[in-house]
Amino acid sequence: MDSSMSTGRHSGLRSWIGARCASRRLGLVVVLVLLCTVLAIDQPQTRSMQYALTLLRQISINGILAVGVTFVLLTAGVDLSLGSLVALTGVAAACFAHPGDYWLVVPVCIGILTGTLCGVVNGLVVTKGGAAPFIATLGMMTAARGLALIISGGRPVSQLRPAFTFIGSGDVLGIPVPVLILAAAATGSSVFLKRTRAGRHLYATGGNETAAYASGINVQRVKMLAYALCGTFAGIAGVVQAARSTTGQPNAGIMFELDAIAAVVIGGTSLSGGVGGVGGTLLGVLLMGIISSGLDMFGVSPYYQQVVKGAIIVGAVVLDRRGRH
Repeated sequence: MDSSMSTGRHSGLRSWIGARCASRRLGLVVVLVLLCTVLAIDQPQTRSMQYALTLLRQISINGILAVGVTFVLLTAGVDLSLGSLVALTGVAAACFAHPGDYWLVVPVCIGILTGTLCGVVNGLVVTKGGAAPFIATLGMMTAARGLALIISGGRPVSQLRPAFTFIGSGDVLGIPVPVLILAAAATGSSVFLKRTRAGRHLYATGGNETAAYASGINVQRVKMLAYALCGTFAGIAGVVQAARSTTGQPNAGIMFELDAIAAVVIGGTSLSGGVGGVGGTLLGVLLMGIISSGLDMFGVSPYYQQVVKGAIIVGAVVLDRRGRH
């Protein structure tokens, strides 16, 4: 009887969490609709498809990073190295993307593998080294930025081949390539989290690490996977960033990690782990992108925009904390 009561409580808890996540996503959709309505009334150019595609292109890099860091936040971790990884992976890819040097797949794979390797190092420091995720990824943030400056000699890596820059600035059937990459990353990640055992283990580890370990889940391996995937997506974002700017910039990606984490938390992923998903993350990314675009159109100074972003981040954390209670 105790077992049936416990099962019932757990089932009820899962249903309550699911309902709360759905409610939060619905709230985000309502806010997005209201913002889009206000912009459409005041700024007629926002009604065009061209504006929508331009906006999606602008938020694609933050979206890719946000999808990646969703894995880490689901395990109750954090990754502060994302911006520096964008710089490092972009420089690494650009070094092999000069005309006539290598096939296109070479710089792309080097950029992505560099991000994956950095993610694995983060995971090892957290799981094997016992360091707090905040400290481990803070160290990687500094080290990766330094490596980007060393590899590039402190200067942008330029003169990239057109096939490479097409990744960041090209279109396929009228849709920007970065948007297609974001769509593929989000779709694959959503299927992974919902349909695979490893995805369920990520939720279990973040929800209750002790219970997950007791049920036979290799918690360290799950965390390693989360950080490796996060690094992989940072590598993809770095390649897209370098292709879009047509240079490998060692100073690229500054503060990107905060934008990505804020979008994930706004989208309903809990900082304490175990709750959230890719769908909410995309809504959070879109909301931040529309707010930023709207502030630009209304002529708000970039300095004030930083204040607004900071307030959004604090507000998202407060909402997350209240939701946990």
